[in-house]
Amino acid sequence: MKEKEQLMQKTAVVWLGALLCCALWGSAFPCIKIGYQLFAIAGKDTAAQILFAGCRFVLAGVLTILIGSALNRQPLFPKKAAWGKILKLSMLQTVTQYLLFYIGLANTTGVKASIIEGINVFIAILVASLLFHQEKLTAAKIAGCAIGFAGVVLVNVTGNGLDFNLSFFGEGFIFLSTIAYAFSSVFLKRYSKEENPVLLSGWQFLAGGLIMIACGLIFGGRLTVMMLPGLAMLVYLALVSAVAYSLWGILLKYNPVSKVAVFGFMNPVFGVILSAILLKEGDSVGVMCVAALALVCVGIYIVNGKETTAE
Repeated sequence: MKEKEQLMQKTAVVWLGALLCCALWGSAFPCIKIGYQLFAIAGKDTAAQILFAGCRFVLAGVLTILIGSALNRQPLFPKKAAWGKILKLSMLQTVTQYLLFYIGLANTTGVKASIIEGINVFIAILVASLLFHQEKLTAAKIAGCAIGFAGVVLVNVTGNGLDFNLSFFGEGFIFLSTIAYAFSSVFLKRYSKEENPVLLSGWQFLAGGLIMIACGLIFGGRLTVMMLPGLAMLVYLALVSAVAYSLWGILLKYNPVSKVAVFGFMNPVFGVILSAILLKEGDSVGVMCVAALALVCVGIYIVNGKETTAE
């Protein structure tokens, strides 16, 4: 166990693992919108959006549990004491965060959603430091976050998908989803001290997904278009959740929240790049994007300094 802890705390492992998670999550921005198109889900069809999200997370939960069971060579089934933790995580991470995110994304652009999502890094570090006292809030962490967020803003300033038109059910819901994400990250770290983070990930996805399917069906949601491209996109989005969230949970288990959460600034960068390519929402991939990446990397480096990550 000590060897695994030392491995997961190595700088190269944290950077590569976190960047893989961010690349996967960044791809979710445009892929969710493409999924809406493939399943013929209208921007105002909230019930169908919730049902679509529920199907994604049930599948993600099943995949996570199966993969985790194979890797551990035994079934990943929660003990009685773990069910309360799983339900709390599912309500924060899956039901609240993604319900708000899915609805919000349908009412804004991928570019604007990306920049608002960048705020979650600040919130996660503040919650971990000030509310749960899991680590110290230092000037260097604040400076690193500010520099990283400047990169997130910079990558968006030339995009056609960015303007100052805001709506509560669009940008407002995206912002509220970042708050739910911040609390879920802190709780995941706390619960991972006693529970397998992959087990927590899989079962909270399954529980949250079932709740969302039930809500979607109750409010009249239907998925009528089931073509092969749509199913393939649904499977991909499920894998994004299964792989990224499980790996993120393992990194949080062995590292301070700030050391891992700061990589969240890469989510919007990946999201903007892929939204520009796949959705033709902007022309952000160029000099400004390179400059933004530089700022984000500097911010990540500052927050990951030895003095700032010490608990």
